[in-house]
Amino acid sequence: MDLLLIVIGAVLMILGILGSFLPVLPGVPLSWLGLLLLYLSPSIPINYWVLGIAFFLAAIIYALQLVIPAMGTKRYGGSKAGMWGATIGLVVGILTPIPLGILIGAFVGAFIGEIVNKSDSKSALRAAYGSFIGLLASTFMELIVAVGFFLFFSYKVWGFRDLLF
Repeated sequence: MDLLLIVIGAVLMILGILGSFLPVLPGVPLSWLGLLLLYLSPSIPINYWVLGIAFFLAAIIYALQLVIPAMGTKRYGGSKAGMWGATIGLVVGILTPIPLGILIGAFVGAFIGEIVNKSDSKSALRAAYGSFIGLLASTFMELIVAVGFFLFFSYKVWGFRDLLF
């Protein structure tokens, strides 16, 4: 049973890392599920506080992934319509099966939101650029956390202490 939990947990960890930049998979929540399976494995001791803190971090990162592109839109001169457009475009981009849909969706959504808000095309393009930068920042942040969860998982399973000392 332990081996099955650890193997499924490792698969979830890898899917979590892939999901940090693939819009179809929720990266950090999958990584957290891998940690949960590791916690449920009786042969590997993990404090429940670590699992709770990791859950809190995963929830914050997942929420920020949806908010940061809209914040980037606002930072680069976008209006509330541009922020809403970026958020709606991000969700539509996640749901559409086109390559790089999440990137295109957030960019186009912010652009359309600004055009609807009576902005000129130059300021709308600037706001859309801010949305794109925000999306890249949130993706990088999610990747860092997913890799951190994976390193913790690897340390607990294989104990890299032998390699370090």
